[in-house]
Amino acid sequence: MLVVMSGLPGAGKSAIADAVGRQLPAAVLSVDPIENAMLRSGIAREQPTGLAAYMVADAVARHLVAFGQSVVIDAVNDVAPARDQWRAIAREHDIAMPVIEVVCSSEPTHRARLAARVRDLPGFSEPTWDDVLRRRAEFEPWAQERLVLDSVDEPERNVARALAYLRSAASASA
Repeated sequence: MLVVMSGLPGAGKSAIADAVGRQLPAAVLSVDPIENAMLRSGIAREQPTGLAAYMVADAVARHLVAFGQSVVIDAVNDVAPARDQWRAIAREHDIAMPVIEVVCSSEPTHRARLAARVRDLPGFSEPTWDDVLRRRAEFEPWAQERLVLDSVDEPERNVARALAYLRSAASASA
């Protein structure tokens, strides 16, 4: 299956994606480290590295699912073109594409997480709260069924809910 994670920066989707990837098991393709690798390789920041990171994740996901491996896509996935590329992979390989959207219902918690976030992405600029607000304003609602998890809930509970949802999606597509 191709699991698509979605949510604003700092909402908590990567923590859930990583836990789900370990439990399934599945490869986790996260666009931020991919983009960071492009920048570290010398590609100029003025280039559309965000889009390119989605395209690299697309190519790797296609390769992995062709061999029968499940993949978790860890990205904001806030607009139709990003979502459509994952749908195309699922259609082409006739696999389930469950979507998990991660939100943070507490603005103070979300802001604090974003401000305190330290990732092993040297030279990668972390988004500001203003960036998150801009992304939120542009975030297109999902038109398909999805599981929505609130990251203010216990992480173990969210991971358990995600895994139950994915088991259900896998059995429905079998």
